[in-house]
Amino acid sequence: MPEPVASDCVACESVASKYRVAETCTRMAVYADRREWNQLRGLFADKVVLDYTSLNGGEPAQLTPQEIVDAWAATLGGFDATQHLIANHLVEIEGDRAVCTASFQATHRLATAYGAPLWTLGGEYRWELGRTGDRWSIDTVVMTATWGDGNKDLPAQAAG
Repeated sequence: MPEPVASDCVACESVASKYRVAETCTRMAVYADRREWNQLRGLFADKVVLDYTSLNGGEPAQLTPQEIVDAWAATLGGFDATQHLIANHLVEIEGDRAVCTASFQATHRLATAYGAPLWTLGGEYRWELGRTGDRWSIDTVVMTATWGDGNKDLPAQAAG
């Protein structure tokens, strides 16, 4: 078997880095759905720009990991179940910075006396990450909703 050449090793490192970036972004959805708040907190940098303006209006917010976890626990924790599916990851790495985009479909379930028990939202996520050693940390999350279906009042009911 021939010895690998330097360019092959660089390609392997690039693939491994892209995998770690995509997995970090996917873990954000998995940990939120499982309500694994401590693990979720560990994915983020010290300050994170969180942009959900396509859904909620307003301006992007700069938050700490604890502030994100507290907000998501208050909202997502009120649902009977959620499932955030993340697919079609595209990762670009330049030095110690990465951008990952992916399609998402998020289904939220809450048994309610009024209205349908499901709200599903779809669109795209864009994450920006920084690398320290082998660890990638999310410092920007932009969610762009492009469609929705079902009971859009469920988030307010779940938080209430």
